[in-house]
Amino acid sequence: MKICTKYNTLNITLFFTILLTSCGQEHKQLITNQIRRMTAVPPIAKIVPKELETHGHKRIDNYYWLNDKENIEVIDYLKAENAYLDTILGHTKEIQEKLFAEMKGRIKEQDESVPYKLDDYFYYTRYEVGKEYAIYCRKKGTLDAKEEIMIDGNELAKGHSYFSLGGIQVSFNQDIIAYSTDTVSRRIYTLYFKNLATGELLQDVIPNITGNVAWANDNKTIFYSRQDLQTLRSDKIYKHILGTDSEKDELIFEEKDETFSTGIYRTKSKKYMVIASSSTLTTEASILNADKPNGNFELFLPREREHEYGIDHVGDKFYIRTNWQAKNFRLMETTENQTTDKAKWREVIAHRANVLLEGFEIFKNFLVLEERKEGLMNLRIIKSDQTEHYVDFGEPTYAAGTGTNLDFNTNILRYGYTSLTTPSSTFDYNMDTKEKTLLKQQEVVGNTFKPANYQSERVYATAADGTKIPISLVYKKGTPKDGTAHLYQYAYGSYGYSIDAGFSSTRLSLLDRGFVFAICHIRGGEEMGRHWYEDGKLLKKKNTFTDFIACSEHLVKEKYTSTDKLIANGGSAGGLLMGAITNMRPDLYKAVVADVPFVDVITTMLDESIPLTTGEFDEWGNPKEKEYYNYMLSYSPYDNVEKKAYPNMLVTTGLHDSQVQYWEPAKWVAKLRAMKTDNNVLLLKTNMEAGHGGASGRFESLKEIALEYAFLFDILGISAY
Repeated sequence: MKICTKYNTLNITLFFTILLTSCGQEHKQLITNQIRRMTAVPPIAKIVPKELETHGHKRIDNYYWLNDKENIEVIDYLKAENAYLDTILGHTKEIQEKLFAEMKGRIKEQDESVPYKLDDYFYYTRYEVGKEYAIYCRKKGTLDAKEEIMIDGNELAKGHSYFSLGGIQVSFNQDIIAYSTDTVSRRIYTLYFKNLATGELLQDVIPNITGNVAWANDNKTIFYSRQDLQTLRSDKIYKHILGTDSEKDELIFEEKDETFSTGIYRTKSKKYMVIASSSTLTTEASILNADKPNGNFELFLPREREHEYGIDHVGDKFYIRTNWQAKNFRLMETTENQTTDKAKWREVIAHRANVLLEGFEIFKNFLVLEERKEGLMNLRIIKSDQTEHYVDFGEPTYAAGTGTNLDFNTNILRYGYTSLTTPSSTFDYNMDTKEKTLLKQQEVVGNTFKPANYQSERVYATAADGTKIPISLVYKKGTPKDGTAHLYQYAYGSYGYSIDAGFSSTRLSLLDRGFVFAICHIRGGEEMGRHWYEDGKLLKKKNTFTDFIACSEHLVKEKYTSTDKLIANGGSAGGLLMGAITNMRPDLYKAVVADVPFVDVITTMLDESIPLTTGEFDEWGNPKEKEYYNYMLSYSPYDNVEKKAYPNMLVTTGLHDSQVQYWEPAKWVAKLRAMKTDNNVLLLKTNMEAGHGGASGRFESLKEIALEYAFLFDILGISAY
């Protein structure tokens, strides 16, 4: 609603009050909300100009000072923004509580995962009523055996406002479990060890690790990775022997290239330890016999620029997924003593221009391939006699992938499946008979959800350069296609990360209120193959943004929605997408929700002390090179805020975020608040106790979703109850 600037707040309030007496209930709610927004006073961040110069180009950053959470003024500003949000949305508290209860009510509180077998034990996790965290359990020999509780996340989380469990690995003989905890949300973990036979904690405690650990086969040696505590780049691999002083642990490997990070794992065969170093475009592996942990790691294949490969070991062979002379990857094999010469590798699965090889599983008599074609994952089964088939999923858009398959000598494949209308499901699949056995499907508690009541579709928008962009849609049957439906449009579009069409029980709170939900498979992801990723990165990054806009225009044109009912959402790198589209086409969207958004691209990518920066030059470019600086400057959301109207916006961040620092969204909101010319709502929510992933626990995170939905319902004038 546009308001003439000659009216002051008092006159505007009087005008709206008179208007209230002559309109319907829906409009009364909208007008009441508008009065509340107009009379509330938002916090205004102080302006402290800082000149930043690169390549002779000068930028003035008025809010650079927010990059200091030790400064009490910074904390006070973030708290003031939170208080302003509470003022604007305070009247929705009851709705938020009801939405939280509604979403929580769909979750089966007493729940258990499908067990998987590792040697003598069946392992599984379970949840108890009212508790936030998983309990990690096992049973020996049979599922009828007595349960052993290995780790109770609820006990470990006591006294902490945030809790995350990582690095859970049992030793070779399965007597000792290694696990790590993070209680700050910076992804810096402390490693602990527990004797599963006696239940006692060992004295070995190792702080400041990444959470990545792997046992050797002697039951006393464990390898772990550490990160630089400033940049959080995982750059070192250490070896620890139980019972020894961890401060004297041996440094096994150090990744000195600042564009690479490193980690360690043990192969499926349990024969080899693998140190894997990777950058955006290049990988390198080193191997060690897991029976000889005191030996030296040897290069599997030296790194070569833009050669990505991943390895696993079965029998006496290594299998390699590689993009060597194969943009969409191919599968090769080699003997244990011929790894460093690619000429001696043998091709198992050839490269295909229209199929992306994403993964593989090796069994004694079967090879299972995860192949992505036309945006969808396919599971291809190849028998040792070279006959083959695909698993039939039978829906137009879905998500599928192999599960935990630790047994080599079996004809049973475990895989996961979900779609926009099918809850997450775990199957055992007989690769001989093609028989599927449903082991578990996510239960949606209550009697309101019936898959047959919902419809999914796959449609295509046309980008400016003629490229067809897939869109996965879901809505409740009967939702009108006349432009009157609200639509929630989501995308990510970076790092080659594909967003598959999976089920969400929380999403039902939108669908059941008449929303259409859209996932846009834009360039920058890898849904349509490797070229899809390459066409949405570096100097082609703007394709990501224009693809999303093209999807919005298509959805409006085809009357799935209209611009005054269209919501856009993205997080992290998808938050960059939100910042870009609001600068480019603010007129298209009624509201935008940007979660932990990466919006200050230039400043962040110039600061190599910030976590993730050096490892991402191959994704965004290095602004120390003028060509990349100019291109990034042309789309960086923070740098391109202008004096113009913007949509209603909710921006979220976490004070301890290690991936997108809190000051990026804080600075962005401060600049938007100072420059935007509209009367739309602009809110910043900072979780003062969490990081990139938001609140921990299976229920606490629902409160953040309830806040978002309440914001949207308020903006759209929807009566939620």
